[in-house]
Amino acid sequence: MDVSPHHDADVACEVFRNLQDQHQWTSLEIHAIPGLPRPMIRGLPPRLLYLHPDDQIAALAYEKSTGTRAQHDAEFEWVLAVHLAEKWTLSNFAAVMDAVPEARKGAKRIVLAALHNDSTVVYYIVQEGMVKPRQN
Repeated sequence: MDVSPHHDADVACEVFRNLQDQHQWTSLEIHAIPGLPRPMIRGLPPRLLYLHPDDQIAALAYEKSTGTRAQHDAEFEWVLAVHLAEKWTLSNFAAVMDAVPEARKGAKRIVLAALHNDSTVVYYIVQEGMVKPRQN
């Protein structure tokens, strides 16, 4: 990750604008997190991004018993903005997971935002540890 801090800030600002303008995230803030050499973004998406498999099962049972869908409010998310050309290792991601404050029950997760030269941003959910697959 041989990238200047100025470049990191530019990437974070570009992703910040994408989240705000294209994806309607609110309460967006760029944070300098102790232990990380680059800023991270924290914000609230317009709807829940990820539902744990155990919660999916409970939601399906609720819907079956009541006939109505379970409501799941959006949660604040941490976003790691990277440029597509950057080289990341598992130890780099582990350092990010260690530095991000615990914000929810269970395993930590972040949203990885990969910025391309043409300003396209692709988002991935990255979770620490293993996630049990949903039972069908």
